[in-house]
Amino acid sequence: MRKERLIVPLVVGLALLWGAAQYLSSVLFERELARALEDLAARGELAVKRNDIERGWLESRGTLHLTPRFGQAWHLELPYVARHGVISTRIDGELRPHLGPGDRRLFGDALPSSPPTWQASYRTLGATLEGHLQLAPFIVSQGGRELEFRGGRITFGGVYGDWRLQARLEPWRLSDGPTALEAGPTVLESRYAYTDAAYHFSQQDLLKVERLAWQQADLELDARGLILHSRTVLDEQELRVDSELTLDRLVTAGQVLLTGRVDLELSRVNADALRSVLGVLRSEAARGDAAQGGRELLARLEPQLLAMLVDSPRLDIHAIDLRSPMLGLEALGEGALFFDSRELSELSLIALAYPHEQSHEQAREQARWRARLYGDLIWHQVPKVVALWLGLPLDTQDLEIDVVRGRVRINGRPLPPVFERFQ
Repeated sequence: MRKERLIVPLVVGLALLWGAAQYLSSVLFERELARALEDLAARGELAVKRNDIERGWLESRGTLHLTPRFGQAWHLELPYVARHGVISTRIDGELRPHLGPGDRRLFGDALPSSPPTWQASYRTLGATLEGHLQLAPFIVSQGGRELEFRGGRITFGGVYGDWRLQARLEPWRLSDGPTALEAGPTVLESRYAYTDAAYHFSQQDLLKVERLAWQQADLELDARGLILHSRTVLDEQELRVDSELTLDRLVTAGQVLLTGRVDLELSRVNADALRSVLGVLRSEAARGDAAQGGRELLARLEPQLLAMLVDSPRLDIHAIDLRSPMLGLEALGEGALFFDSRELSELSLIALAYPHEQSHEQAREQARWRARLYGDLIWHQVPKVVALWLGLPLDTQDLEIDVVRGRVRINGRPLPPVFERFQ
């Protein structure tokens, strides 16, 4: 009898415990999703919103919308359904890209196929998310042009403040009669780590394109082993972007036209001014203005954009190592370029981007910006043919390139008259 009397309280207790765990699971899922979306919007490149939201203990649903801050080139719609469990939540959704200002659907309007689906799992205890998206092959033909896409797979996951993405796309081909562009397989590996509201962040990306080929009636270019590695960091003081591009070989007519690498770093972009720009963009996006861009928005942003230059941005060319066995040329060098940040009030982004009817006004503004450039670069073991082009002695070993107020001098000499028009 005593055992029977204990059964009812035990069942009720377990039900209450299950209900509390279920409710907690749904609440934690909603909280983490909202935080992640807020930090994604704080990053600055995208406007992020969520609508059609339905919250429940057992099931939640909604639609995410991602759009670029400027322009209307695309719009990504992500409807989802989240089914909550005690220890995990399963999310199922669709990927619905829209193209152009007309909001034309990629799948359904441009392509005669249904949108791809994606699945993910959110673990409540560890607050981890793991998911994937499978892209099906398709072929599109229009007016003699054809796009053949052979499919791909995207996986993503991580925890709040540290996300990873990996994408592998099979080869795709775009052809128009005898002209064709083919790329792939392509692999992208990306990691994004950040603090609250993306006040500080770092992003590392590795893009590998096994083959990139261009074909037309009288020309064939075949690039192999194209690798781009970049690292972007926003800290307390500055934004830094470090990129390295490596090319295993570019082949034409059965010969290697180009091989080598370039390593560049942009630094000293003022962090507080950049955060201020992102704040204005978020405010304008909330009002529905930032997506349009234009002169008015640039006028509002101009003080903050110019303030980004206050620390004299610097472009370091850590290494240029390019070789052309076909032409018998080599380019080995390094250097740096600086921007003079004194009296920034003398510069105008509006006059640079939106000149009045007189074209000479834009030319004068371009000259003012160009006059802020200083730097020095060195080209080691310069080929004799280059020395000949520049009117230098044929035994010249190195080219020392100096940039002062935007004017270029090579080995202490001004540029030959034939090159002056490029300054």
